[in-house]
Parts: sequence; C-alpha cells; structure tokens
Amino acid sequence: MAQGAKKFKAQRPGAAKKTQQNKQKGPKKGGRIIAPKKAQVVQQQKLKKGLEVAIRNKIEQEVTQRASSSLHKPLSVVKGAEGKGPPGAPRPGTSK
Repeated sequence: MAQGAKKFKAQRPGAAKKTQQNKQKGPKKGGRIIAPKKAQVVQQQKLKKGLEVAIRNKIEQEVTQRASSSLHKPLSVVKGAEGKGPPGAPRPGTSK
C-alpha cells in the first residue's frame, strides 16, 4: 500500500464537471489604445512623411508654373483620381 495521504479528491467516473467559470466569450468591449514601442521613431516617420508630401507638392507647382510660362496658350492641369481601388479593378472611363 502506498504511504502518505491522498492529494486529491477521488471522482466518480462519468460524473460531469460543473465548476465552469462564466467567462465572456469573444473580444472585450471598448476601444484599445496600443502605445507605440518607440514614440520617437513614430514622430520621426510622421515628420518625414510630411516633408515628402510638401516637397512633392512644391516640385509639382514649380513644374506647372514653368510649363505654363513657356507655352503660348494657357496650361490646363488635369488631376488624377484621388481614391485608388483594388489593383485588379477596372478604371472608370476605360472599356474592354
């Protein structure tokens, strides 16, 4: 016979467990705020993106100004579509 006291309570075979906790299933409600791991890097990326946009706009403005001044008739600039759809989607105005 084994020595020592029993460490657990014996259970009857086939008995159902009724000690389930009432946990909420699925994701929790409310917004989540995830702080960036490196806030300084995020700030640098934001600044870099802003500078790239400003430089691109300035170059575009200069090119249109030079082109309009060198032509004998006024230059009309046509802007492209702002929102881009999925890569496989057909463009408006084109037919196959």
